[in-house]
Amino acid sequence: MNILVVNTAVGPLGSGAGGGVERTLGSLVAGLLERGHGLTVLTATGSRLPPRCEGAALWVEPGTAQPSWQHQPPGSAVQIPADSLLAALWRRALAEQQRFDVLLNLGYDWLPLWLTPVTTTPLAHLVSMGSVSAAMDQLIAQISRSHPRHLAFHTASQAADFDLSAPPVLLGNGFDLDHYTFQPQPLPQLGWAGRIAPEKGLEDAAAAAAVLGLPLVVMGRVEDSAYAERVAASVPAGTLLWKGFLEPEALQQELGRCQVLLNTPKWNEAFGNVVVEALACGVPVASYARGGPGELIQEGRNGALAEPDVVASLVAACQRALAIERQQCRRWAEQHASLAGLATRVEAWLAALMGPAAADPIGSFKRSVRA
Repeated sequence: MNILVVNTAVGPLGSGAGGGVERTLGSLVAGLLERGHGLTVLTATGSRLPPRCEGAALWVEPGTAQPSWQHQPPGSAVQIPADSLLAALWRRALAEQQRFDVLLNLGYDWLPLWLTPVTTTPLAHLVSMGSVSAAMDQLIAQISRSHPRHLAFHTASQAADFDLSAPPVLLGNGFDLDHYTFQPQPLPQLGWAGRIAPEKGLEDAAAAAAVLGLPLVVMGRVEDSAYAERVAASVPAGTLLWKGFLEPEALQQELGRCQVLLNTPKWNEAFGNVVVEALACGVPVASYARGGPGELIQEGRNGALAEPDVVASLVAACQRALAIERQQCRRWAEQHASLAGLATRVEAWLAALMGPAAADPIGSFKRSVRA
């Protein structure tokens, strides 16, 4: 297949603004290139391709970044700013669509979903978030009824947020595990990784670390500096070790030094990339039993689950996770979150849009995780 991948319009690829979407794009492009497909990535000016994606063509467009739905009230109207990057990306995609077999949208935006029935080339959407917007929920439900196989999700928990007309296509995610070094001997510290914003629940991880008497290494881009200051002030000095936004190589090194990763989402995470990245380094995870991480973590095998938003339960889960053999965590990542596995699932999904003879990937990731 010749595939045009359209990145999220919240910022340049490689800036970190796209959060987990950037990791997903790098993984699926690299995996599909290895399977012999042609890839073109359409994204913002100033972008750079991730490692192992150099075989893809890079197309860039200028424009004003799109505000993320994540930081708007659920009832907000659809916004498209002046000189819109989102509009520029999809103007280019529509103009060039005849050169491709399929268009793959990774952005959580109203415009590309609305375009699904009107493109002449099949337009597929890997939905990157759970329910955060009434307007998006309504449109996803509509597309599920008119073009159900054009939508795919990371996990069953994420898909359950939406009013879908058929069982969802579940793709999970995948990682270049060669870039994650198994570290059998951690330092006496805990880890936390994600955007520094209220919906990520850093304050709970900080409180748990303070109870346990262990420093918490905090890795992530500060999106809300006032929130970060409040979290820092809520625990004894020295509890939090701030590392900032880290590129994948530096991130996996920091992750691997941690005894346990704490995962504390206050909302329904679609997948939980950092959970798998920690597991790939041999780090067990103590996570709230919510969203994608609640599906990925298997109690006693690769981590422990806590009652959501209850710090005492998180402390107990961390103590259980400390007893898990780290090699088990790495094996889980190899079995369920490889680059090749993701590419195979995405390939089957996209091929199915082009003809009825292709394999149906519905639920394939869910069955894999349960095995």
